[in-house]
Amino acid sequence: MNSTYEACIKACLECMEACNHCFDACLKEEDVQMMAECIRLDRECADICAFAAKALQTDSPFAKEICQLCADICEECGKECKKHHHSHCQKCAEACLKCAEICRNMAA
Repeated sequence: MNSTYEACIKACLECMEACNHCFDACLKEEDVQMMAECIRLDRECADICAFAAKALQTDSPFAKEICQLCADICEECGKECKKHHHSHCQKCAEACLKCAEICRNMAA
């Protein structure tokens, strides 16, 4: 497996973990309603990251397209998380935006 793939898989798995942590932490916040969009995107993003990592690991013929979609969802999730001042949201935003960039390069 080439190093570009490995870097992308690593970024996807790190992003997935950050999203799962953020999702869980958001549910414990006082104003859960305010966190609704963040929670929804965390879920969506964690799922596509897991799927993208698997697509790369199995050398899927659709890996590039999946990575492109993953980049788009990661970017949306990152933008949403950035709006919230909780540390879990800020860390998640960072992981999402990093993953988006790496997936975008992978898709190019």
